[in-house]
Amino acid sequence: MKQVMIITGTRKGLGAALANHYLDKGHIVAGCSRSEGSIEHENYSHYQLDVADEKAVAQMVRSVARKYGRVDVLINNAGIASMNHFMITPASNVSNVFNTNYIGSFLFMREVSKVMVRKKYGRIINFTTVAKALNLEGETNYAASKAAVESLTKVSAKELGEFGITVNAVGPNPIPTDLINSVSKDKIQNIIDQQAIKREGTVEDVIHVLDFFMDKNSSFISGQIMYLGGINS
Repeated sequence: MKQVMIITGTRKGLGAALANHYLDKGHIVAGCSRSEGSIEHENYSHYQLDVADEKAVAQMVRSVARKYGRVDVLINNAGIASMNHFMITPASNVSNVFNTNYIGSFLFMREVSKVMVRKKYGRIINFTTVAKALNLEGETNYAASKAAVESLTKVSAKELGEFGITVNAVGPNPIPTDLINSVSKDKIQNIIDQQAIKREGTVEDVIHVLDFFMDKNSSFISGQIMYLGGINS
């Protein structure tokens, strides 16, 4: 069945790959980024905005809901990383990371939930990170923002469960995207060494988890955090 999906951060990297995958599957996708879109498809619409802009997020979700009458799936993919020792991290950096990773996820969840409640159905999937599960040094700010996303996932799952809306999160291990291009090979290898399955992740690995959470038969799965690669929290 064709689903109406909102995926954030779709200009490049994992977000673009996910959008193209679901478009190829015949779904309708609305994406967003701070800059102009990079995807051209009859079933794709792009919104240029900052995910932490409350007014812009609300306008986007209302626009999608008016056009299609519903939103079935939200994938909160937009995110930025921060890799500094916490003693030399400026407060502005903390604000930027939390604005995108946490507030952006919160705003889209809040607005999309208002649409999903009317249909008594919805699938919300957030992105966390193995950096939080592994307590990686040098990623205090990034890991903390994703810890907040995990808490948001678990609490909102309880608040939305009665409306037929599930909320889950996936935590990929290192995947070759722009997000980790600046990370040293030694650091990447250190993460892989702590996994049960010792390899980098792929977009397909992420898609398998998303498809599971999105499936209509997964209506009893909510408030869950799934890390890839065999990492335990």
